[in-house]
Amino acid sequence: MGLAEDVLGGDRRGIAKAISMIEAEAPQAQELISEIYPHTGHAHVVGITGPSGAGKSTLVEKIALLLREKDKSVGVVAIDPTSPFTGGALLGDRIRMRELTADREIFVRSMGTRGHPGGIASMTQNVIRILDAAGKDVIMVETVGAGQSEVAIKKSVHTSIVVEVPGLGDDIQAIKAGIFEIGDIFVVNKADRMGVDNVVAELGIMLSMGQGEEGDWNPPVLKCTAVENTGIKEIVDAIFQHYSYLESSGRLAEINRESSRAELIDQVKERILSVHMKDIDWDEFEQLTRRIEKREINPFQAAKLLLDQ
Repeated sequence: MGLAEDVLGGDRRGIAKAISMIEAEAPQAQELISEIYPHTGHAHVVGITGPSGAGKSTLVEKIALLLREKDKSVGVVAIDPTSPFTGGALLGDRIRMRELTADREIFVRSMGTRGHPGGIASMTQNVIRILDAAGKDVIMVETVGAGQSEVAIKKSVHTSIVVEVPGLGDDIQAIKAGIFEIGDIFVVNKADRMGVDNVVAELGIMLSMGQGEEGDWNPPVLKCTAVENTGIKEIVDAIFQHYSYLESSGRLAEINRESSRAELIDQVKERILSVHMKDIDWDEFEQLTRRIEKREINPFQAAKLLLDQ
């Protein structure tokens, strides 16, 4: 039986091998994706982002366990910073979310960003496809941390959860600058801390300013204390409610179409770049680099000269 069949059968070893192949950018990876692609598009993909120290991993763990109580099969992709020495994720799945590894219907994988902007590993979309084809009902993608570039997660998921905690005032400013627009659900974790109500109130005010027309989704602001497993039910309920809204409103089809369009554009750009890079005269490239350095020519003019040749 081939690797694609192993993945489609939900074999954990096969899933792990397939993801490793994607991460290594092995020549067989594209063939594998081609084989499993017709079997994808069924999972509800949930992105979880927020500042470091917000307790995202614990929250993901508790959500996954509650999803299992509801008989949902779960995949977890934890995006970690890349080690400058090994190129791998700094935090592995054996360290994080230990409680999940005993359940055969939960598959957890840590991945390094490899310098990819937005806290999303460049191959995340294909890893999501593998877990989707393997029959996971809900796939959660946890990003490195929060910042304006974290909007990249929106391209890969259906539901985005932004996690906040009391005591990190600057993070509200970060949300105003970019993260705010991507959140479908806002969660204030560590609700046992002082100041939680202030954070909830400020988020509520900000969200009320951006409310759409009647019938649109209005992102809720929920409180939880993940380590104590409180408030998790309300978050899971909101995840299901948002997916129901996407289906009933037609937004789910729009999101999938937008995601497909964005990915096609990325693939076209990548292939055009690879074709042109093969034909570049690298001696000329170095000469132009020196001319740019001397301010004899600007980068736009240099690029045109190089491509015209």
